[in-house]
Amino acid sequence: MPSERTEVQVRSGVEGDLEALTGIYNHYVRETPITFDTAAFTPEERRPWLLSHPEDGPYRLKVAVDGTFQGNSQRILGYATSSPYRAKPAYSTSVEVTVYLAPETGGRGIGTLLYEALFASLADEDVHRAYAGIAQPNEASTRLHERFGFRRVGTYREVGRKFGRYWDVAWYEKEL
Repeated sequence: MPSERTEVQVRSGVEGDLEALTGIYNHYVRETPITFDTAAFTPEERRPWLLSHPEDGPYRLKVAVDGTFQGNSQRILGYATSSPYRAKPAYSTSVEVTVYLAPETGGRGIGTLLYEALFASLADEDVHRAYAGIAQPNEASTRLHERFGFRRVGTYREVGRKFGRYWDVAWYEKEL
């Protein structure tokens, strides 16, 4: 039986996405070392994060949705963000980027669609470099970033402790 292929659309994130985005993120908080957060969030706790990613400027939120409607909403398949790299003013032309996918959607090219949209939206912004920290091991994320021209610049060894062990984070950069 052939698998049903769904159309994926990428758009800017909106406040109505908050619950679904929080659910996706909390999966990685609870189940993986991909994020070093260790306690799940409520949507209300994540609201400042969502509001820090407007539709314009260097800090963006792109959301992949199933092109078909379920009731009057679309299922969120994942998201990508560009966020401040560091708080000090001289870092303002650098961003940290990341992708989170709903657990059942990996391997379908959704991360690629999200990054294409994110980097296209940053093309006219005053952003010089994008950085990505990838908790190791994470082969899928490494492949995604390398496909977009990121190069590995170093590794922070045993920088985070989660699930009773230490994790390395490999850092990647891309000129924009």
